[in-house]
Amino acid sequence: MTKSRRGGFTLIDLVVALAISSLVVLLAARTLVGVADGAAQLAAARTALDRNMNGRRWLIEAFGSLEVGTSSGGFTGRADRVEFAASQRVPQGWVETRPIALSREGDSLVAIVGPQQLTIARTVRSLDCDYLLESGASTTWVREWISGVSAPLAVRLRIGYAQHADTLLLFVGPRG
Repeated sequence: MTKSRRGGFTLIDLVVALAISSLVVLLAARTLVGVADGAAQLAAARTALDRNMNGRRWLIEAFGSLEVGTSSGGFTGRADRVEFAASQRVPQGWVETRPIALSREGDSLVAIVGPQQLTIARTVRSLDCDYLLESGASTTWVREWISGVSAPLAVRLRIGYAQHADTLLLFVGPRG
């Protein structure tokens, strides 16, 4: 007499199926965690890029509205610091001439604008400033510019970061 086998799953079948299901769930969870971490890193990188671009826009505007030879004072440019006055929008909505001092403090590039301090860039290791005397074929850059009545054509900021360097060429607005 032969024994007939009943239909169904054995205990081993259930254990194998449970192990495979657990592995799939674990891999899916790790994939989702990886995607979430990548999204967080992307958001942090975007925030840093936005901060850097806002700093560059501010620098372009400040140097573009630079005022020299008026009651606002002169232009003082050294190898590691720039001081001048420029038209700046105030919280009340209008524009006022404000003194600006741009320098590296600690590991940041900062601008002191009147009573407040703006952080232009972070993780800065070095700052070198040069000043353009004249344009054309015989372009001349100098390391210092101190004048109460005139400003250079442009200011070149060479900013050293931990992993790279950046050079910003900032054209000066109306010159005294």
